[in-house]
Amino acid sequence: MTKSEETSKLQAQIDENLKRVYQEALQEQVPDRFKDLLEKLRQKEAKQ
Repeated sequence: MTKSEETSKLQAQIDENLKRVYQEALQEQVPDRFKDLLEKLRQKEAKQ
């Protein structure tokens, strides 16, 4: 295997791992405390 092929294979593995982590992060629920903060901000903006 050439150096270029090794680099390409490594880059492909990194890409796949980053996609997996990003996908998992997208599927996580927003914590209740963040939802509460967002609701307070919306209410404050609505009053203005």
